[in-house]
Amino acid sequence: MSTTASDIHARAIRLWLYAVAALVLAMVLVGGATRLTESGLSITEWKPVMGVVPPLGEGAWQSTFEKYQAIPQYRALNRGMSLDEFKAIYWWEWTHRLLGRVIGAAFLLPFLWFLWRGRVAPALRPRLWFIFGLGALQGAVGWWMVASGLTERVEVSQYRLATHLVLAGAIYVALLWTARRMGEQQGAPATGRARTSAMVLLVLVLAQIYLGALVAGLRAGYVYNTWPLIDGAFVPDAARLFFDTPLWRNFFENALTVQFDHRMLAYVIFVGALLHAFDVARPVNNGPARVGAFVLFAAVSLQAALGIATLLLHVPMSIALLHQAVAMLVLTAATVHAANLKQRAAQISPLVLARDRR
Repeated sequence: MSTTASDIHARAIRLWLYAVAALVLAMVLVGGATRLTESGLSITEWKPVMGVVPPLGEGAWQSTFEKYQAIPQYRALNRGMSLDEFKAIYWWEWTHRLLGRVIGAAFLLPFLWFLWRGRVAPALRPRLWFIFGLGALQGAVGWWMVASGLTERVEVSQYRLATHLVLAGAIYVALLWTARRMGEQQGAPATGRARTSAMVLLVLVLAQIYLGALVAGLRAGYVYNTWPLIDGAFVPDAARLFFDTPLWRNFFENALTVQFDHRMLAYVIFVGALLHAFDVARPVNNGPARVGAFVLFAAVSLQAALGIATLLLHVPMSIALLHQAVAMLVLTAATVHAANLKQRAAQISPLVLARDRR
């Protein structure tokens, strides 16, 4: 089969989207390290352009340090920190923000070039502009998150942290999905039920990432470190799960309720991925579909084990970072698997063909 110019252009766009997705993945991992090292509030200003230049010279470093010393986190958690210790947390946050700028440039500049050369199909343009818009929104949400910890709190709002992380996940999904669907002629035929359950699992994984960010923002992993029991029971007493008013606040601000929800959804995803793998294993679905379902279940199983280890070991940084990294692996597997599945071609009965020949 000959390769046309449009095939070459489509391949170039897919590789570009995969490269940007890899950068988003790196940014999420650096963001996790930034949170675990308490580095996210070390830069107290938002300078989208000039902020790319770090402090130059001892005077500039001292000035930046003094701005950090003025916020509640320093006074409550890091009073007496040396300048060298401040530099260590500063570089984490600076790297995180630099990656955000690199991602913006890595998406926009090639996109404009592809548009100029007429290599983006009209149907694809709105989707790519939408992804760019999500990226721009993510930058604003990042500063909105940081700002929540600069005046009255010693850490960022868990609401804003969860929004920031799940939006990064949505951008990552959009990039991978768009790239995979551009090659949908190579997709894996599957039943409608298999495709629906794959999409449901993808949505549940994003919801679980949101709950995981709430757990991190509330430090709930440091409070309840037993498994399979939590607070002495598999299902804690309702009076402790729902003591706050109004009721909805418990799902976002009660550390016990948030961690319990995170655990319960993990069980749902584990069982759902297992049932999905059994369903896709039926002969009516093809080999690549079965492989994708198995990889997803394996990633979910590994993530569940890491989540348990993170709790029982009292959230060591290495395991916690690995837990976040594997969360992105699960999201990758769920996205690629769901995007790969396509409508199974209708099968024509041999009896019908024989009748038609008469």
